Amino acid sequence: MSASRRSGTTDELGPDQPEPAGSDLLAALLDGMDAALCAFDADGVVTHWNREAERILGWTAAEAVGRRGFAGWAVRTADAEEVEARLLSAMEAPGRQVHEFALLTKDGGRVLVRTQSAAVRGADGKPAGVYCAFSEVHAQIDLERSIALSEALFEDASWGVVLVDADLRPAVVNAHAARALGIGRTAVLGRPLGELLSQGVEELESALTHVLAEGAPPAPAEMWVSVRSAEGEKRRCWRSGFVRLASPLAEEPVPLGVGWLFQDVTEAKHIEQEAALLRFRANQLHRAARAAAECEDPGEAATVHLDFALAGFADHALIDRVAGGSAGYDDEPVRLVRAAATPAGAPGPSLLTGKAGLPVRYAEGHPALQCVERAGSVRASSGEITPERMREWATARQWPPDSVHALCAVLRSRGRTLGVVTFLRGSGRSQFERTDATYAEDVAVRIAMALDLEGLAGRT
Repeated sequence: MSASRRSGTTDELGPDQPEPAGSDLLAALLDGMDAALCAFDADGVVTHWNREAERILGWTAAEAVGRRGFAGWAVRTADAEEVEARLLSAMEAPGRQVHEFALLTKDGGRVLVRTQSAAVRGADGKPAGVYCAFSEVHAQIDLERSIALSEALFEDASWGVVLVDADLRPAVVNAHAARALGIGRTAVLGRPLGELLSQGVEELESALTHVLAEGAPPAPAEMWVSVRSAEGEKRRCWRSGFVRLASPLAEEPVPLGVGWLFQDVTEAKHIEQEAALLRFRANQLHRAARAAAECEDPGEAATVHLDFALAGFADHALIDRVAGGSAGYDDEPVRLVRAAATPAGAPGPSLLTGKAGLPVRYAEGHPALQCVERAGSVRASSGEITPERMREWATARQWPPDSVHALCAVLRSRGRTLGVVTFLRGSGRSQFERTDATYAEDVAVRIAMALDLEGLAGRT
């Protein structure tokens, strides 16, 4: 079969006449198209019919080329006149025309197709025929939906969408993602993720590499990252989903990159963490109260409250009592004696230092003394200094040398100040916040009640 016949042309070549040089290329182009294509001359005779048209309708090029119009074979006779008039009207109309109508398959079925037709001009510029590209309506609608979805994601989506290429560099970002990254949509393209994120980039790149190799994970992942910005680094939590992108034009899947969709859930995570922390602390207070109720010695009950409070809250704790039982309202300086302390070495229960206690020589302005004088909580931190200076800071305040942050809560019962409880954190923890002070005050109330009961018991 000649190349012109394979592509559906009606040209007849003599035995000694060579085929046109471009006929093989034209046949390959027509047969390789994803859309069905047919063409008509000025009289409405079919001149071209490619393989996709054969796949959709079942009529081969040999059966289609040379027929006049679609009547009686590709269109019902009753509809043929209207269909042909709409197709051939493209010869006189500018641009392309789009129509939808039903065509007949070779086995008698009907297929609803969407067509795009346009005039074919001759050498003199006059219409010489019409070409018509068509596809099944459902396939066209699926394509349009895919395009519409893509455009909506990159314009109107309320979550970040980033297309990352195989080199793990952003190729396309939507407006939401650009705002989250703190940079313009065009400025982010092609830049390494390490230039956009200071922390969490290794985890993100590992996830992207996994998706390229293995496919999408079964569930979204929550990642904490630090975004570089002109105002400094911003710590954010992004709930991320990933999909692998592959070319639909290749016989075997060829990875084009990864579609990364994320939503900022930082505030929700903070609320969730705070709620979990409150539940844990409330449970600790409840457990401490039950354990302290079983102690015969009120002083031991005070250390039970202290030990339960330390879990997840601080590294060390101290209880200092006011010398004489309670602080008065005279001008005499407050003196504190050590009542209990956590072990300085290996972890263990808090230790009572005896009935008399050891006096502590706190310098003027010490946080514990301020706490007693104000009858309120006091927070203190060494600040970002060298490790040597941190040890000096803690030692000068008579705290364990690894202490970096301190929180002092006053011990009050029956309207009197009995002492102060001090919670200490090392460099591996963050400084105390206002919510921590509230918890410390709750613990201090229970310790103060135990110490007050101990004092009452000692006078009887």
